[in-house]
Amino acid sequence: MKVLNLRCNEGHGFEGWFASEDDYTSQRERGLVECPLCGDKSVLRLPSAPRLNISGAQAPVSHAETSVAAAAQSPLPEVLAQMQAVWLHTVREVIKHTEDVGERFPEEARKIHYGEAEARGIRGQASLEERAALSEEGIVVMALPIPGGLKGPAH
Repeated sequence: MKVLNLRCNEGHGFEGWFASEDDYTSQRERGLVECPLCGDKSVLRLPSAPRLNISGAQAPVSHAETSVAAAAQSPLPEVLAQMQAVWLHTVREVIKHTEDVGERFPEEARKIHYGEAEARGIRGQASLEERAALSEEGIVVMALPIPGGLKGPAH
């Protein structure tokens, strides 16, 4: 099993687990590798230097390796990882406590707002224009991107 450090074009870092290097390459070429936060399929593999140090000898460290190691140890990646974890938890809670009405979202939101349907938490899809129209009617909505991995059942 290969565990790779990956990053999307939006800067979200995450791990990918693959059977082999060829498996990673194959999945990436078929568009199956995507960011779990934003769904971006433009994913880069970050450099990693797995090494077994059996003898206890120290290998010489290049300037590039020093920079990568320093960046990995800075508090920024840790803070970003914590923020991503909180965001994913929040999205999971929204999914857990709302009904997915899909493309009927604007219609269903109006029904709830005007008392034609029972009040409940809903989520779904609405265009920018539809969200603006709902807002003009006094219906508060919020866009919340849901990562592709959370939209369906886990594999």
